[in-house]
Order: sequence, then structure tokens, then C-alpha cells
Amino acid sequence: MRALTEQDIRTSFINCSKGEARRLAVPRELELRPWDDLDFLGWRDPGAPDRSYLVVERDDRPVGVAMRFQPARRGFLHRSMCSLCLTTHPRGGVALMTARKAGTAGREGNSVGAYMCTDLACSLYLRGRKVSESGPRFEESLTLEEQIERTRGNLFAFLDTL
Repeated sequence: MRALTEQDIRTSFINCSKGEARRLAVPRELELRPWDDLDFLGWRDPGAPDRSYLVVERDDRPVGVAMRFQPARRGFLHRSMCSLCLTTHPRGGVALMTARKAGTAGREGNSVGAYMCTDLACSLYLRGRKVSESGPRFEESLTLEEQIERTRGNLFAFLDTL
């Protein structure tokens, strides 16, 4: 992924108003991100624990999505799998991320959702640069490039529902 600026990020959002995009928390120190290892930029809002954002390059332009999720509650332990990168996590590592639809449908309150890694670090899990608390990812017969393409395809399928 190419390095993004704060302006690139703020103008990329497709499911929130310009005012909302102007006010959202953009990650600091963008120049320190491992851009060559990222398939998309994802982050949680430090001031609002139920909000997260992602920006991906699609058709040579950044496309951003604002999402909400319910933080995990205490209780029994189980594993969940991210629908983007297929990494498994113990309780709290995967959450249903919901995004308001773009346009009129979103203004009417319609949303879509997908189960995603709560830290949105799918790219790093795929490349082995980060390990889930439940241990290493399952070994697959797909190459890393094929896994990356599958993850991007899963993300684009989610974006297409917006």
C-alpha cells in the first residue's frame, strides 16, 4: 500500500459526512507505519472505544470506511475467526464491525457488518509480523500472495455492500 497523508485519509471516507471525516481521530506518526506490509490501513479511535476505521486503495484511490463495534464482554472463552484474513483469536480479538451504508440508505439507518480482527492488523497477521494470542495462524496451502489477494477480495466484497 502506498503511504497516505492525513488529507488522503480524511477525504477517502464514503460512509460519513465531510464534517465527521474532519473530526475523526487519524493515527499519529503515519510516516512510521509499515506501508509496504499493509494491504489496508486500519485503526481504532483512542477516544471512542467502539469506533474503528479502515482505508484501502481501490482503483488507484483511497477508500475509507467508518465502523462501530461492541467491545467484548467478560465471559466464557472461545475463538473467533476474522472474515477478512481468516486469523483466529480468543474472545475479544474478533468483533462484528458494522458500517453505515453510503448515501440515502445510510441516512435511513441501514448498515452492514463483517467479523474482523478488532485491531485491524490483518496484513501483519498474514505476513507473520504479528501473532494472535491464540498462537500462529493455521498453515495453509495458499501462497502468501494468494492469501493477500483473498483478504483483499474479502474486504472489497464488504465494501461492495456499502
